[in-house]
Amino acid sequence: MTGAAPHATPPPGGFRRDLGEQGLRRLLEDVREGRVSLDEALGALRRLPFDDLGYAKLDSHRALRMGFAEVVLCEGKRPEQVAAIMRRCAEGPGPALATRASAEVAKAVHAVIPEVRYEALARVLVYEPEPLPKRPGVILVVSAGTSDIPVAEEAAVAAEVMGNRVERLFDVGVAGLHRLLAHLETLTAASVLVVVAGMEAALASVVGGLVRKPVIAVPTSVGYGASFDGLAALLGALNACAPGVTVVNIDNGFGAGYSASLINAGASAGTG
Repeated sequence: MTGAAPHATPPPGGFRRDLGEQGLRRLLEDVREGRVSLDEALGALRRLPFDDLGYAKLDSHRALRMGFAEVVLCEGKRPEQVAAIMRRCAEGPGPALATRASAEVAKAVHAVIPEVRYEALARVLVYEPEPLPKRPGVILVVSAGTSDIPVAEEAAVAAEVMGNRVERLFDVGVAGLHRLLAHLETLTAASVLVVVAGMEAALASVVGGLVRKPVIAVPTSVGYGASFDGLAALLGALNACAPGVTVVNIDNGFGAGYSASLINAGASAGTG
């Protein structure tokens, strides 16, 4: 969903609630140069710790502490609640994300933020007035099967919005190992790999044995009977023979994409 109308009205005083590190620097520089009074700056900073909506307390310091603003989980929230939360998030300086969004939720959010983009396959809402610059390195998102793609897309979209170059390699599970080996150069060139697999999640261990980069396994709930809605995949990934494989929760594509972004950011800054 897209639109041309202006985004949510800025808060009183013209200051954004979630300043982020760059925004805070600009505010302090404005005070130093006399463009902003001390009282105005204090008013802006007073709102920083969190923004209380009653049913939600938005962590306005998240971007300052962790490098990216708070991400909204839509499950369990009413559409109008998500819309109000996202409206406030859109007043921040950078992208805003909401995961596990249904079409109904997307419609409610789009009504108040016409520019929001709905990635239906990933079930992710993206408000991205100015995309973050892409840092060096590539995050490769790999799926074992086509049925795993929705979770893989959640990881990919999250990592992209957080300022990473992302490549996708889908449907290369171990039942046809030649499909994976045909892309060995792509696998070894990646900085971080997110491997999404259901059933027994064997693909994560196989990939871990082929590369010298961090591998994040995402077990999915795809599978029959004794897969126990992803429990078998989770246990399989946790017991991966290959070293260097870490595991997130079942179907947690967002968590994998976020972690991959942190790893890539650290490597790009020379701290990884």
